[in-house]
Amino acid sequence: MISIKKEAVENIPFLMAEKDENAGKPLPLFIFIHGYTSAKEHNLHFAYTLAELGMRVLLPDMMHHGERLDAHSGKRNDYDFWNIVAQGIQDVGVLVNWAKENKLVYNEEIALGGTSMGAIITYGSLVKYPEINAAVALMGTPAHEAFAKWQIESIKKAGYKLPFSDEELTKTYEFLRSFDLTQNYEKLNKRPLFIWHSEVDQVVPYDFAKPFIESLIEQNKKSVYMNDKTSGHKVSRPAYLNAVEWVSENIKKTKETV
Repeated sequence: MISIKKEAVENIPFLMAEKDENAGKPLPLFIFIHGYTSAKEHNLHFAYTLAELGMRVLLPDMMHHGERLDAHSGKRNDYDFWNIVAQGIQDVGVLVNWAKENKLVYNEEIALGGTSMGAIITYGSLVKYPEINAAVALMGTPAHEAFAKWQIESIKKAGYKLPFSDEELTKTYEFLRSFDLTQNYEKLNKRPLFIWHSEVDQVVPYDFAKPFIESLIEQNKKSVYMNDKTSGHKVSRPAYLNAVEWVSENIKKTKETV
């Protein structure tokens, strides 16, 4: 059977999914991060399926989400988006260290994935953490700076007054470059990616990811890109099934050894 346990490290609550017989054993680790306004429980289908395949899956709540929800709400939380992303990247490191310290990772086999905001955090984490072996990005963008600038322009066009000065925005864009995978491509170091993105996505437009994906597929033969022309900003069932299969194949040798 699959067990789902509630855990926490520092201020990060998370769910941990694993087979009962694997409790306490070193296993391939997969961390899956939810999207904006979502929460850890919303991705239990990924956790259950991957746990069935012999992995240990962690589902954390990001800052201002799930159990970490606070007084921030609505448009104010929108302005905190990139702070949430930056904190999420830090949280990934905390979770990886926790798993290693507790001897829960088999053979340094660590994978990461997420949807939308979770995919954006995933891309940024690849810049920061070379120990991540493979990643799944669903509906996200690796072009953090360009996407942030588009978000700001969209907010302005909608008639909202920004609570930031031009100087503050400039500093934010400079900071985003530090974990923008399109501007730190060498940090990927040929690690494989599974990318799914709807080409009619209006929330995180595909155009921001397109040049990166085209270059990636040409240079990294282990990476996979699946497109979609109907789903918009919603992960389709084929995307979910193919992502799970891809993860399983990329850790197949390790999984069979456990």
